[in-house]
Amino acid sequence: MKIDQFNFAGKKAIVRVDFNVPLDENGNVTDDTRIRGALPTLKKVLADGGALIMMSHMGKPKGKVKAALSLGQIVKNVSAALGVEVKFAPDCGKAAEAAAALQPGEALLLENLRFYPEEEGKPVGVEKGTPEYDEAKKAMKESQKAFAKTLASYADVYVNDAFGTAHRKHASTAVIADYFEADAKMLGYLMEKEVNAIDNVLKNAEHPFTAIIGGSKVSSKLAVIKNLLDKVDNLIIGGGMGYTFIKAQGGHIGESLHEDDLMPEALNVIAAAKEKGVNLSLSVATVAADRFANDANRQTVDIYNIPDGWEGMDASEESLANWKKIILDSKTILWNGPVGVFEMENFAHGTGEIAKYVAQATQENGAFSLVGGGDSVAAVNKFGLADKVSYVSTGGGAMLEAIEGKVLPGVAAIEG
Repeated sequence: MKIDQFNFAGKKAIVRVDFNVPLDENGNVTDDTRIRGALPTLKKVLADGGALIMMSHMGKPKGKVKAALSLGQIVKNVSAALGVEVKFAPDCGKAAEAAAALQPGEALLLENLRFYPEEEGKPVGVEKGTPEYDEAKKAMKESQKAFAKTLASYADVYVNDAFGTAHRKHASTAVIADYFEADAKMLGYLMEKEVNAIDNVLKNAEHPFTAIIGGSKVSSKLAVIKNLLDKVDNLIIGGGMGYTFIKAQGGHIGESLHEDDLMPEALNVIAAAKEKGVNLSLSVATVAADRFANDANRQTVDIYNIPDGWEGMDASEESLANWKKIILDSKTILWNGPVGVFEMENFAHGTGEIAKYVAQATQENGAFSLVGGGDSVAAVNKFGLADKVSYVSTGGGAMLEAIEGKVLPGVAAIEG
C-alpha cells in the first residue's frame, strides 16, 4: 500500500520515525533535521483525521532505562514541529491505555524503544559463542515477537518512515509488520524517497555513472565497492582508504592510514575494474602532514612517495582537477565518504571541492546525484549545497547496505 493512496480517517496509525536527534548536556535538541524530515508523513495522518502514535529509539541504552536518552526530552520539539500538543507514554511497552484514549487529530510519542532489549532482539548479560547464548537468543526471538505484537496492538495501521534503521531487523522496524495486513502497512514519505533515490542509482542509472567512495577504511566499504564495479563507469576512491590501494601497488605512504591485510583485496579491486572497463581513479598527490593535527606542518607530495614521518591528510589540487573532470562529465553520481580529514579545517578543502563539483554537475549538467554518509552530508550542508544535489540520504548505514546489494529488512517487511 502506498501512503498517498491511504486515508487515515478514523484510524490509529503507529509510525516508526527516527527521532535519534542530538541533545546538549541540558537535554535540548541541537539539530532537529530528523524531526522535520518526518513531518510530511506525520501531518498526512493527522490531516486525514487519523490518530498518530510515534515510536523511535534514541542512542544505545542497550536494554536499560537511561534518563539521558529519554524521548520525553523532545516532546516540546515534536509538538512545535507538528503544531499539535503531543502526549507522552513513559513506557513504550505499557502504552495501551494512552493509545486507546487517543482521538482523531491527536498525537502520542512513546518512550525510547531501546529501553527494552526486545527491540533489538539481542540477549543481554550472556557471553556470545556459548550454549547459554544460543538458548538465550532463541528465547529472545520469541520475546521480540511478543514485544512487536504489543506495539502493533496499539494501532490499526503501521507506517515505517525510519530509513536510518531500515537495515536492522528490530521489533519496530521489521517484526511488527507481520501483525498487519498488506493494505494496513506502508512506507512513509521519507522512506519512499530514500528507496526511490537508491533505485534511481542502482537500477535506473543514466551513464556515465560515477561513484565517489571516501572515508577512512577499505574494510567498511569493500562490499560496496565490489557491488558498484558491475554498475559504474568511473570509481573515484579517496580519503584514508586510498592509501591501502597505493601501498598495495608498491607506493611508499609514510605514516598514512592503511590496512595491510586488505592489500590483496585492493589489488583484486584494481584488477576487476580493469577487466570490467571501469575507470578507477585514485589520488595522484596528497596534502601530507607531519602529525595528525589541524595545526601540523603541511606539504603536497606525490602519493607514491610520502616521506617517513608524514601522513596523507587531504586530496591535492592535482587529484581534485582529475576528479572534477570525471564528475562534471557524469549523468549519475553517488557520493559516500570524505576525501580528507574533513573534521579538521586545514584538511577539509578536498571534501568541500567534491561537494561543489557534485552540485555543479547536478545544477548545470542535469546529473542525478545521491549523497549519503555523515561527512558527505555534513559537507553539502556546510557549504549550503544540500538543495543543489538531487538527494541527501538520511541513513548512512542503511544506504551502504542497499548499495552493497543487501535487502533491507525494514523495506522487505512491507514490500515483500
